[in-house]
Amino acid sequence: MTKTGSLAGPIVKCSKASGSDAAAPGSDPLLLTLGIRNIVLIEALDLDFHDGLIVLTGETGAGKSILLDALGFALGRKSRRDLLRAGADQGSVTAVFDCDDEHPVNDLLSEFGIDRGRELILRRVISASGRSGAFVNDQRMSSEALARIGELLVEVHGQHDDGGLLSARAHRSLLDRAAGLGAMVSDLGALWNAREAARHALEAARETLNAAAEDAEYLRHAVDELTRLSPEPGEDARLDAERRLIQAAARIGEEMAKAADEISGQGAEGALANAMSRLVHIAEKSEGILDPVVAALDRTMAELSEAQSGLADALETLRFDPGRLDEVEEQLFAIRGLARKHNVPPDDLDGLATELAGKLDDIDAGGDRIAMLEQRLDAAQSAYETAAGGLTAARSDAAVKIDSQVTAELAPLKM
Repeated sequence: MTKTGSLAGPIVKCSKASGSDAAAPGSDPLLLTLGIRNIVLIEALDLDFHDGLIVLTGETGAGKSILLDALGFALGRKSRRDLLRAGADQGSVTAVFDCDDEHPVNDLLSEFGIDRGRELILRRVISASGRSGAFVNDQRMSSEALARIGELLVEVHGQHDDGGLLSARAHRSLLDRAAGLGAMVSDLGALWNAREAARHALEAARETLNAAAEDAEYLRHAVDELTRLSPEPGEDARLDAERRLIQAAARIGEEMAKAADEISGQGAEGALANAMSRLVHIAEKSEGILDPVVAALDRTMAELSEAQSGLADALETLRFDPGRLDEVEEQLFAIRGLARKHNVPPDDLDGLATELAGKLDDIDAGGDRIAMLEQRLDAAQSAYETAAGGLTAARSDAAVKIDSQVTAELAPLKM
C-alpha cells in the first residue's frame, strides 16, 4: 500500500506478490483491513485493501496523515492524547494482516507465546485519560512488544520517518532473507537451544549434587542405622504379639500346669481309665447294653489325650528364654523409635532404607554424571560455535555481494 500527498509524501510498504489471493512464501505481509474508531476527526471508518498498489491522494489537510497516524498507532508507535477524537471516551485502531508461514514475524509471535492462524490482528485502544492498551490476536501485549511486531510488518518511508533500511535491528534479517540463509539461521537456533538445554541440565545437576552432598553424612548415618536394625514389613506387629505373650506367660502358665495335672495321672485320666477297665470287663455279659457307653468313653479318652497333648504343646510354647523378653522389647522399641524419627509407619522402614541408600548412590555417582554433562555441554558449545562461524562467513560473503549490487544500482540514480 502506498499513500502519497505530494512527491515527498510518506510511503507505506506492505504488499504481497501481485496476482495471488494469498501471500506467496517469503513475501511481505498484506494489510487486509484498517478499522478506525474515534481517532482525531474520524468517528468510524473501515478500509478494505486489495492486492497491488494503492494510492490515497488529496490536498493538504484532507486527512491523509490521520490514516497514517492511525496505522502507526496500531503498529505500536508512541501514543498521543490528541489522537482521541474530541468528546470520545475511548478510541481504537484495528489492523488485520495476512502473513505467510515463512515471515520472520512468526518467530517473534512464538517468542511472545501468541497463537495465530493465517490472519494477524493488531488492535490498540486509547482512553480519555491517555492510557492505551495493546492486543495481538486478542492477547494483551505491552506497547513495546507491539512495536517490535509492527516493525516487521510495515515499513514507512517519509521525510520524518526512519525507514526499515536504516534500522540496524532489521539489517541482519534483511541480509539473511536476501542471501537465502534461513535454513542456516534455523539450524543455528536449534544448536543454541541445545547448548542452553545442556547448560541448564549441568547447572541443575550441580545444584542437586551440592544440596545432596550437604546431607551425605546424615544419609550415611541413617542408612547404617537402618541396615543394622534390618526392619522387615510386619515385624512390628509380630514382635508386639510375642512381647504380650511373654508378659502373659507367667500368669497363665501356672494355671495351665494345674489343669494338665488335673486331667492326667490320678486325675480325670485315671478315673476314666478305671471306669473303662470295669465296663470292658463286664461288657461281654451285658448283651450289648454297655457297648454305646464303652464307645463313648473310648472317644472321651481319645479327646482327653488330645487335650493333654495340646496343653503340653502350649506349656512348651510358653517356656521362654528368660532373656527373650529383653531382646524382643529392644528390637520393638528400636523399630518404633526409628519410625518416629523418620516420621513413617514401622512397616515402611525397609522401603525407606532402600530410598536413602539410593540417594547415597546418586551422590556417589554424581561426579560421573557431572562429568558426562560437562562433556555434553562442551560438544554442544563446539557444534554451536562451528555453525555460528559458518553462518558468519556466509553472511560476510553475502554482504559483499549485496554491497556491490546496491552500489551498482545507486550510480544510475546519481546517488
